[in-house]
Amino acid sequence: MDTVANNIANVNTVGFKTQNTVFETTLTQVLRSGRGPDATEGGTNPAQVGLGVKLAAITTDFGQGKTQNTGRALDFMIQGDGFFVTENQGQQLYTRAGSFTFDGAGKLITSDGNRVQGWMADEAGKIDTGGTLEDLQVQYGAALPPRATTSVTMSRNVMIDAAAVNGADTNVRVAKATVYNAAGVEQRLNLTWTQKTVNNTNGNSTWTLKIANEDGTTTPTPVTADVAFTAGGVPTFSNLSAGTTAGNKMTIPGWGNAAGVTFDFGQVTAQAAGTAISAVDQDGFTAGSLSSFALAEDGTITGVYTNNERRAIGKLALATFDNPSGLINMGNTSYAIGDNSGVALIGAAGTGSLGTLTSGALEMSNVDLSEEFTGLIIAQRGFQANSKVITASDELLQDLVNLKR
Repeated sequence: MDTVANNIANVNTVGFKTQNTVFETTLTQVLRSGRGPDATEGGTNPAQVGLGVKLAAITTDFGQGKTQNTGRALDFMIQGDGFFVTENQGQQLYTRAGSFTFDGAGKLITSDGNRVQGWMADEAGKIDTGGTLEDLQVQYGAALPPRATTSVTMSRNVMIDAAAVNGADTNVRVAKATVYNAAGVEQRLNLTWTQKTVNNTNGNSTWTLKIANEDGTTTPTPVTADVAFTAGGVPTFSNLSAGTTAGNKMTIPGWGNAAGVTFDFGQVTAQAAGTAISAVDQDGFTAGSLSSFALAEDGTITGVYTNNERRAIGKLALATFDNPSGLINMGNTSYAIGDNSGVALIGAAGTGSLGTLTSGALEMSNVDLSEEFTGLIIAQRGFQANSKVITASDELLQDLVNLKR
């Protein structure tokens, strides 16, 4: 009755797992022993009288609970066998209840104040899931320092003018690119392509490329180079006024970081038609601050900054056990390692049987009310039947006493 009542009471408790009572027979009195068959007589079975029942175990059903969508960014649900790892006063605890919030220091905590554990990212946004677990911390407004541009990727097409007169400089194409210096200052560049020659038979063409500030200033110093396209394919460079070339790449000083910026033209072509050349990627950015975050299915917490950068902040750790039924219930839907649970197997979501994570949803109790009420009725009827046995036994003893009279 206590177990059933507890299940019903927690039907709306986030992450609660149903408990079931298991009974077993107690001692048995042998009234007559059995014997095996022989040449003249068949065998007989023993005559045994049971002496009641006792509690064998109270088991926990760790089956998946139903999903409740909340839309709240700090509500996480595990789809699988894993447990969230938390810490309270140096003790590691495990829970399926993923309704989290922040404390005053920006640390992720459970509703009862336990600190959620995981791995924090380093300054470059890399996470070592083999490292030591630590408190997960997300601080709104946290600064992201600027990063100087080291590479720019160009793509698409420098359009040839097949009617241009060789050497006439009548076909000029301008592409735009943005880079950042070490202080995070934005620098807008013009990449001016001037067609020098074209061979309409084989598609070969030569150009002059000039890279300079968009505003026309000469600081940093503009860079020029001769460019050749073979059969409209990717370019090769020569006569670079400053910097170095390697294949389809050009590294020029004066912009971005101290080593210069490497322009990758491996995706650029020179043909009569196509989408105009443009910068499709660069790795620098200005300073920013954390404005929001999102959670991926593998538990990675990704911060979104005011400079439109996205960077990993940390990753939630999950744990699983060889025998989760051996965990010790510590209350508040938290469990601790027990003698028969096995050690905690720590890992990231999406690996092994740990399961995946869903943000904006909670795992509700896996209590089935219909089964609990059925069990309640069975327990009640069983108690009534047992009380009748006691009454009948009392009447038999009374009759035995009356025989003497």
